[in-house]
Amino acid sequence: MATPRSLGAAGARVIKKWEGFKKDLGGGKVQSYPDPATGGAPWTIGWGSTGPDIKKGTIWTHAQAQKRFDDHVAQFSAEVATILGKAPTTQGQFDALVSFAYNLGSESLRTSTLMRMHKAGEYAAAAGQFGRWNKAAGKVMNGLTSRRAEEAALYGAKA
Repeated sequence: MATPRSLGAAGARVIKKWEGFKKDLGGGKVQSYPDPATGGAPWTIGWGSTGPDIKKGTIWTHAQAQKRFDDHVAQFSAEVATILGKAPTTQGQFDALVSFAYNLGSESLRTSTLMRMHKAGEYAAAAGQFGRWNKAAGKVMNGLTSRRAEEAALYGAKA
């Protein structure tokens, strides 16, 4: 089993699909929007990008949104690779884990039962853990339920 260290095309598609590209203003511009779970902070732009530079009313070009996405993907890929260490990992597993970390943060992945099971080689059990992470602000979110199902399927995909 190979141990990939960069996000594959399938992983990028999953992240972009579920992070969406809301508030496209047309003309190559996109505007920030509030977090769907809280109706406010953190403000988000492009494909789920957050940060201190993103506030209500922030407008970026599509190129800026793509650059931030690429930077975040590289950051989360490196963090997931570090968390995995030498654990055998297929490309599908890596992509699913990066998508998970992109959405929930690397620390959530690092401390999760999902990661413990993955490192133990309990891949079917690890895949079953994705579905447990479908809440925001304590409420089950249909979009997160669907995203986790897609990540679990990607995780289980053969290399």
